[in-house]
Amino acid sequence: MDFTWPKRMLYFWIDKVRNIILRLSWHLVHAIIYLCYFTMGTVHALESHLISRGLLRKYKYLHISKINYLAIVIESEDACRTSSVIELLQWLAALGIKHVCLYDNEGLLKKSKDLILDNFDGAVLFQDNHENNVLLDQPQMTLEFVSFSDGKEAVARAANVLLMKYIKSGGTGSNWGEQIFTESQMTEALKTVGSGGPEPDLLLIYGPARCHLGFPAWRMRYTEIQHMGPLKSMTYGSLIKAIYRYTTVRQNYGK
Repeated sequence: MDFTWPKRMLYFWIDKVRNIILRLSWHLVHAIIYLCYFTMGTVHALESHLISRGLLRKYKYLHISKINYLAIVIESEDACRTSSVIELLQWLAALGIKHVCLYDNEGLLKKSKDLILDNFDGAVLFQDNHENNVLLDQPQMTLEFVSFSDGKEAVARAANVLLMKYIKSGGTGSNWGEQIFTESQMTEALKTVGSGGPEPDLLLIYGPARCHLGFPAWRMRYTEIQHMGPLKSMTYGSLIKAIYRYTTVRQNYGK
């Protein structure tokens, strides 16, 4: 009696059942992950709503004085939402934030700065104090507009300043490769070309990407970074929660 055919059928059905089980397991894992994210999103939305309504007591008292300088990174597609940017600035002004830096990769916010200043009462352009790099306490909110090209050009100009100083000090082409520039020298060169700027205490990122999108790295040595999601989904409650989280975290600075 030939057992080849029944044996092949048995292997066929075993393989088929195995594929079905693997596919069901794959869909089950995806469903669980989706359910977890959906639950977290619902809880976050509910919490933000309760914070906006002032129903959660612990979020009513914020130590705004801990934030001397706040930076906001906005993804380029969201940077076109000028009305949302103005609304966000109004929330920050109501909370007592005095100094804000607005950044997007393509410089769209910088192109819209006149419109933002015209539609946001009580705001003036921020001017760096390159001598002592001190933030002045002003009654109005000060705004700084930065883009990726600013950082790129600043590095090139700072490198040129260091090169010229090195040449004036007697450096020659034969020992250029041995020269090592320190962080303090680079910082001083950036201040010389007008791109030092204060370091933000807190940096909020509005966009899908969880990165600073090219914000000048030399200004983020001790900066706390928080991802806020898309600008179109921003809420007052999530802003309060982010600031509260920053002001209640213990910070240890290295030497």
